[in-house]
Amino acid sequence: MRSALAIDKSHNLQAAVQDLHLARSLADTLQTVADGVVTGLGYELACVNLVRPDGDLVCAAFAGNSAAEALIAGRVGSRASWDRRLTMGEAWGDLRFIPHTEGWVLDEDDVPQWYTDGPEPRFEDEWHPADRLFAPMYNRSASGTSRDELVGVISVDWPLTRRRPRPDERRDLEEYAFQAGIAISNAGLRANMQRALVRLELEQQTLRASEESFRQAFEYAPAGMAIAAMGGDEHGRIIRTNDALCRLVGRPASAMRRYAFSDLIHPEDLETFLRTSAEGGHAEVRLGRRDGTYLWVSLRNSVVADAHDGPRFLLTHVENIEERKHREFDLAHRASHDALTGLPNSAELHARIDAQLCTLREEGSDTAAEGVDRLYLGHADHVLAPVDDNTRGLTVIFFALRDFKAINTSFGHDAGDAVLVEVARRLSQAVRDGDTVARYGGDEFVVLAADLGPSNAQTVAVWLQSQIHLPISLGDQAVRMHAGVGIAWARCGMASDDILRAAREFAS
Repeated sequence: MRSALAIDKSHNLQAAVQDLHLARSLADTLQTVADGVVTGLGYELACVNLVRPDGDLVCAAFAGNSAAEALIAGRVGSRASWDRRLTMGEAWGDLRFIPHTEGWVLDEDDVPQWYTDGPEPRFEDEWHPADRLFAPMYNRSASGTSRDELVGVISVDWPLTRRRPRPDERRDLEEYAFQAGIAISNAGLRANMQRALVRLELEQQTLRASEESFRQAFEYAPAGMAIAAMGGDEHGRIIRTNDALCRLVGRPASAMRRYAFSDLIHPEDLETFLRTSAEGGHAEVRLGRRDGTYLWVSLRNSVVADAHDGPRFLLTHVENIEERKHREFDLAHRASHDALTGLPNSAELHARIDAQLCTLREEGSDTAAEGVDRLYLGHADHVLAPVDDNTRGLTVIFFALRDFKAINTSFGHDAGDAVLVEVARRLSQAVRDGDTVARYGGDEFVVLAADLGPSNAQTVAVWLQSQIHLPISLGDQAVRMHAGVGIAWARCGMASDDILRAAREFAS
């Protein structure tokens, strides 16, 4: 089972990635990138070096040390010097690590850098004060098939562990740099679009000139753009689209004019769209494509007034965020599910109990209102302390494997992992649709089942217990696992810790 520290770190990384895409300006995005490395990835210092139009890189944001920030913020390093850094040292995927034994040759070039003091390393993988680690950020090409344009480089220093990053920590930094590159590129695109619209307004000398300028900015924008009606029954009806949006949804411009945005939004996202589709509103929703699939997009609205204070319209910027959303979902899943078995972990189990406790229809007696009703199944034919037959609610069935430590001792940890995976598979296949199977501890599993009475719960527990008892193949041998079982009924107002403790007490 993943440790609490690993879960917290995954949550911090997920929050840092989400913050990247909420920043309103390019400057805010750059600082959010630097802050996210320190708060979400476990480094004490981070510097974001941004590629300027002339190709050189400027230290645009810093986090973790105000003295170092005052020393190098705003300073510029040549592209040649940075290219040299990104081809030296060790390649960790997209990352570049330059150990102190090689980095001394860079001390005299023009890249701004800070110096940290510290003891000499005692271990081979201990971080040295002169070690350097760089995470390049790229802008994806228009086809989305390669990353060929450098946006900037994140420099990091002093891992909190004081060790060189492990492979999983390297992947986290690489993934964060990937997301940061997208966020910075999008922020620059939005800034360019905003500047274009401001210029358009300031340079309106004649109606004809302004219409032509707007048409150019609208039609040739690399992201999807639409003009929609604003207010009344026609609110959100699409009036005009650019080619980028038509390609995104696979529909011609003539067909798009037959729809309102609400017609294309996924039904589950419609409430979000309606709540945010006002002046300056922003929503992340799934947009329907012609082939019946849905694509995650970000919709940002700006108000455009017609000439001479005429009708107002919504100028909607449509950004494809499909890849970012899938990565966010993956991060969320990793934070709430066990890495070995793929089952919900203990944190997710508590959350599901809390979410279901007061939504279930409770029937029958109230004998459990002040505590947790439970029965114990030591063996399939041995039942102690049965509760009232009318008891209904959320049934919590706790399984504790009795022979698991012996498996690890006799066959090794890989065999133990294989046993846990097989037990998880059997329980998942044996429960009803809608029931939850979770891995609670190293050799403990929990099943949540709604609306079972004592006799049905006993039957279900015995059936699940029998599935665990079936032989499990380990190479050319077969083993049998035995599990203690405890059952508790959860009621509205109870704490999930108390419910699980009651079931666990009689399963051990």
